[in-house]
Amino acid sequence: MTDFDVIIIGGGPGGYQAAIRGAQLGMRIACVEDRPRLGGTCLNVGCIPSKALLESSERYLEARTGFAKHGIDFTGLAVNLPNLLAHKDGVVDELGRGIDFLFGKHKITRLLGHGRLDGPGRVVVHDSGSDAKQTIVAKHIVIATGSKPSVIPGVEIDEERIVSSTGALGFPEIPKHLVVIGGGYIGLELGSVWHRLGSKVTVVEYLDRITPGLDTEMATQLFKILQKAGFNFMLSTKVTGARQQAGTTLVDIAPVDSAKPGLEPIPCDAVLVSVGRKPNTEGLALESVNLKTDAKGFIPVDLRTFATSTPGIYAIGDVIGGAMLAHKASEEGIALMEMLAGQNPHVNYNTIPSVIYTAPEVASVGQTEEALRSAGVPYKAGRFPFSASARAKAKAHTAGLVKVLAHASTDEILGVHIIGPEAGSLIHEAVVAMEFRASSEDIARCCHAHPTLPEALREAALAVEGRALHV
Repeated sequence: MTDFDVIIIGGGPGGYQAAIRGAQLGMRIACVEDRPRLGGTCLNVGCIPSKALLESSERYLEARTGFAKHGIDFTGLAVNLPNLLAHKDGVVDELGRGIDFLFGKHKITRLLGHGRLDGPGRVVVHDSGSDAKQTIVAKHIVIATGSKPSVIPGVEIDEERIVSSTGALGFPEIPKHLVVIGGGYIGLELGSVWHRLGSKVTVVEYLDRITPGLDTEMATQLFKILQKAGFNFMLSTKVTGARQQAGTTLVDIAPVDSAKPGLEPIPCDAVLVSVGRKPNTEGLALESVNLKTDAKGFIPVDLRTFATSTPGIYAIGDVIGGAMLAHKASEEGIALMEMLAGQNPHVNYNTIPSVIYTAPEVASVGQTEEALRSAGVPYKAGRFPFSASARAKAKAHTAGLVKVLAHASTDEILGVHIIGPEAGSLIHEAVVAMEFRASSEDIARCCHAHPTLPEALREAALAVEGRALHV
C-alpha cells in the first residue's frame, strides 16, 4: 500500500486545484480520476468546450449580422462545422495537457481509475483499462466527484438524437430544429450555439420563467432578448415523453396546469435534455465509512471545514450541493487544503459570481431583489442601461443594464446584476467590492476610464443615490 497525506477522489476543478494547492503546501497528494484527461466535467464536457463553441458561434453571428453596422461587407460566409468542432477539441486538449504538466511540476501522484472508499483512510483504485486494483492510504480523504446530468422519465438519452449536454457539444450536423428541455443556463447556452449556426430552437420549461434563481428583472430581460433573436419558448409546459416516428423525433408535451387544453407533440430532429444535474456518489462505497447522503444524494458537510460526519473524510464541489459552479468547487478545494495545513481560509458564498454565457451575457453576485424583499432587508437600487454607454454604442451592443443593490441604511453593496456586453468580465469589480464590504459610494468615487464598459457599473452605483450622470 502507498501512503499519502491526502487522497483526492475526482480530478475536476475542485479536485485538481485542491491537489495543486496541497502540493504547494508540502503535502504528498494522490488524485484519483477515472477519465483519461483531468479537468472533470468542466474541461472535458462542460464549461470549456461549451465556451469554445459559444465563442465560435458568436463570431459567426456577428460576421453575419453585425459587421455591416461597422462598414464591413463581404460575401461567401459559411460555417465549417468540422473545423469549428476541431477548434473546440483543440482547446480542451491543450488545457488538459496543461493540467498534466502542473501535476508533474508539483509531483502529484495521478492514478487513472475509479476510486472507492474501503474504510477509514483507505481508497481502492480500480484501473480503468484492466481488472487491476490497488489500495492507497492517507490521513485525509477528499471526495470531489462532481455531478452528472439529470434525466426525466419517458425521455431516453442516446447521445445521438436525444442528447445530454455532452452530446450537444458535438452534433455531426447542424440540427434543423433543436428542442431544449429546460430553461436553465446550460440549455440556453447550448441552445444559443446551435441557434446562431442556423437551428430553429424551441425551449420547453416547466416553470413560468427561464433561469430560475436569477434576479427576475435580469431573467425577464434575457427572455425578451432571446425571444427577439428567434428563440421559441414554451413556458409552464412539461415534457411527458420523446419518441421516434417516421424518421422524426416527437417530443410529447402538456400544460403544467391540467385544466388547460392539451398540446400537440413537437416534431424535431434533435432534443437536448437539460433539466439540472445530480451528484456523483454511486460506487463510492460511502457505507464503508458510515457516510450517508441526504434525500437529494448530496454529501452533508460542515461548510466551514468541509468535514463530513466521519473523521478524516471531506467533500467539496457539486457533490455537497449549493451552486454547481466550477469556481465554487475550486474555492472549496483550495480552502480545504489550506485548512489542513493549519491556515485560516474561508469561502464567502455570498461573493461567488455566476455567469450565463448567452448573447448578451448575464452575470450576478450577491443577493437578488426577490431575496432581499423576502428577508425583509431594506435596500436601494441603482440602474444604468448600456444604451447610454458610449463604449457599448461604439461596439453596437447596447442591450441590457447594470443593477446595483445597496443596503438602505449602510449603503453596503448587497448584490450586483448585469445583462449586457462582457457582463461575465464586468462582474468581477463588484465581486472585489463586495468581498471588502464596499458601499455603492465607494464604487461611485472610483475613477473609471472613458470610454469603457465598466463605467456602466459606476453609473449604476451613482444611481443608487439618484446621481447617475448619463441618464
